[in-house]
Amino acid sequence: MEIHIFQKGFNYSQDGPGNRLVYHLQGCNLHCPWCSNPEGMQITGGTSYQTEELIAEVLRSRPMFFEGGGVTLTGGEVTMQFDAAEELLRELHRENISTAIETNGFCTGLKQLFPYLDLLMLDCKHYDADRLHEVTGAVFDVWRENLVEALKNRQKLAVRIPVIPGFNAGKEHTEGFVRLFDSLQLKGKASLELLPYHTYGKTKWEKLGKEYPMEQDLVLKTEELTEMIEVFERNGYALIRT
Repeated sequence: MEIHIFQKGFNYSQDGPGNRLVYHLQGCNLHCPWCSNPEGMQITGGTSYQTEELIAEVLRSRPMFFEGGGVTLTGGEVTMQFDAAEELLRELHRENISTAIETNGFCTGLKQLFPYLDLLMLDCKHYDADRLHEVTGAVFDVWRENLVEALKNRQKLAVRIPVIPGFNAGKEHTEGFVRLFDSLQLKGKASLELLPYHTYGKTKWEKLGKEYPMEQDLVLKTEELTEMIEVFERNGYALIRT
């Protein structure tokens, strides 16, 4: 089966545990203005592979999967190439390769991938459905349903919040996230990680001939991030740092 990849390579501990071979799949169903991989937004583009080629590459790479490493599929958005991703994950799982995906969670069929995953990394961009949809185009209820299904399935789960100034950073927003996570009884059932805003994708937007959508002087203040950490920890949510 054909699969389109716009970037691949090894990364240690930032895309799941250990040393991992990370495949960035082409295509995304959202339009987050802070996206650091704008070249992956369109479904067209990237380099075309057959899933068999990638499976062979992974098997050759086994010696590199130290400290609990394996393969992570990310994007773009993994589920935009759902059938190919499912085939790849299924075959790697059969070969006892540790598998993980990083997803925005806005795919109704996401739970079909659960049997082939050792780790599900699920973004949580905002706790307010209207604000989330306004800025990214995401449908909150789909994300919520996928999280609930992951918890029912006892899926190993990591929830990751991209911390964006002017969108979800600061004490008030953190309290909103806490209310959401409390309502889902998430405490103790998933790891929680904050991903601070950066502008690493700015040059990529420019190379595509597009203006970077975020304000040029926008920065995440250290005190905002510190305050968020304090609020989460005060409410019993331990954070992981990578």
